[in-house]
Amino acid sequence: MKATWIIFILLAMVVGNQAADFNVLKYGAKANGKSDDSTAIANAWRDACKSIRASNVVIPKGTYIVGPIKLQGPCQAPVSIQAHQARFMAPSDPNKFKSQNGWFVFQGINGFTLSGGSFDGQGEVAWKQNDCAKAGKCSSMPINLVFNKLTNSLIRDVTSLDSKLFHMNVLNCRKMTFQHVTINAPEESLNTDGIHIGRSSGINITDADIKTGDDCVSLGDGSQQVNIEKVTCGPGHGIAIGSLGRYRNEEPVVGITVRNCTITNTMNGVRVKTWPASPSSGIARDLHFDNIVMNNVSTPILIDQEYCPYNQCTQEISDVSFRNIRGTTANQVAVQLKCSRGNPCRNVELSNINLAYHGSSNGTATSECANVKPTLKGHLFPPVCQLSST
Repeated sequence: MKATWIIFILLAMVVGNQAADFNVLKYGAKANGKSDDSTAIANAWRDACKSIRASNVVIPKGTYIVGPIKLQGPCQAPVSIQAHQARFMAPSDPNKFKSQNGWFVFQGINGFTLSGGSFDGQGEVAWKQNDCAKAGKCSSMPINLVFNKLTNSLIRDVTSLDSKLFHMNVLNCRKMTFQHVTINAPEESLNTDGIHIGRSSGINITDADIKTGDDCVSLGDGSQQVNIEKVTCGPGHGIAIGSLGRYRNEEPVVGITVRNCTITNTMNGVRVKTWPASPSSGIARDLHFDNIVMNNVSTPILIDQEYCPYNQCTQEISDVSFRNIRGTTANQVAVQLKCSRGNPCRNVELSNINLAYHGSSNGTATSECANVKPTLKGHLFPPVCQLSST
């Protein structure tokens, strides 16, 4: 699979060298940080998308004020946006986004490449309004970058700053790579997940640096064959599968690998979570977490399936492995495996775990387990599931 993606990236580079250029300055963009350049960018995209040759939308160095914009396919040939030194500024007022749920929306494109660019969502005003628990306004806030129904696409050297909601949302996509992505928002920013993936397959995230106020990477239903590697995460809530089972007809989550990552000062480390009384008979299986460093993480390892009134949960969690996970925990309970009595987790493995408690109170790291009998291998600290129930 890696070889396929290397070939794809090399082909994208070769095609880029032969492609026709559509420079947004020739379409009237000012890049002065004052004028709205949305129309110029949209028109350059329109012509590039119509080209029968592979094409580049060239966005030179400068600051571009851009309102909500949708760059849509299908296109006649592969299209690349080259924006290596460009800075994009969103309207700070969330009310400017009533026409769509994202700021930059890329939709229905095959063979798309986004190279470079800093996307500043100016989210501070939105965070003050975004009190989900009390007002339920999460869904009304725009996402910085929306990728919907893309195939064979590459997102590289892109920076997302201060999004009003999620930074990047990947929905109904196939065969996409995110490479050298930087995401930055303050810890107190609400619901600013770094990269959220749903109903997509063949997604690769590598060499990403994510600092935000929610999950660094979150995977919703239908996420399949996803590889997350060399990600530094924190602050935030860690790397999460779920929550799953909130809605009917959710699709299975299958084939997730998280490896060679570093997670620092987060609420969780790696987490699998399902909602109580899940209305669907969904499946989360073939989930693997390997070679992960935890630095001052509140709960480094978590499976959370216990909130299940009357044992009616039908969400199945199986074939999960946590291997070579080491570092420090901010809470004494470093490993929590809380599975449903009605549908216990199956085929869970822990191997070579070494998590030391570095919190403010006395004591050592511990674990909590319920309704799970994991396979235990190698060195394990804290001791895991010695008192687990079935």
